[in-house]
Amino acid sequence: MGLANWLTVLRILLIPVIVSLLLYRKPGLALVVFALAALTDLLDGWVARSRRIQSRLGAFLDPLADKLLLTATFLTLTHLRLLPKALTIVVISRDLTLVFGSVLIHIMGGRLHPRPTWAGKAATFFQILAVLSGLTARYVRMPGTQTVLFWVAAAFTIVSGLQYLVQGMRYLQAIEAAEREESRETTFYR
Repeated sequence: MGLANWLTVLRILLIPVIVSLLLYRKPGLALVVFALAALTDLLDGWVARSRRIQSRLGAFLDPLADKLLLTATFLTLTHLRLLPKALTIVVISRDLTLVFGSVLIHIMGGRLHPRPTWAGKAATFFQILAVLSGLTARYVRMPGTQTVLFWVAAAFTIVSGLQYLVQGMRYLQAIEAAEREESRETTFYR
């Protein structure tokens, strides 16, 4: 396991630290640890690209670490009433739908190699801003700006979810078409 994957594992290990700090009302420290976790995300991508080392483990762990980090912080900040429930429901619903779709494609015998879409990248960016807004809410009050930020994050999350849903449906249709073609060929040779 290379350096990039170790950085990803570190990000996963920082999640309970962030949640604990938030629950014990240490938002300043939680912000620092969240920033460190975000830094490991940047570093693992840079290391993998600069060394031209891309592994299947890394391709699985990196997005998993991102989802776990965001889900844990969204749930915790919502529990502490620093983020709106509706935004958290939208974010988690989209992620659960993506997981369900991935499992479905795997069950049908497909191999999934998801690529992030522009809306997916924008959704992640605005979700991180929403988390940072929640983490800094004790220090900085911007009610109007926060509301707009939350709506933008929700909108991009919904749009990206729809994009991934369309991609998944196309992929499932391609699997079904390949199966039909294969069954025609086997029928022809009988």
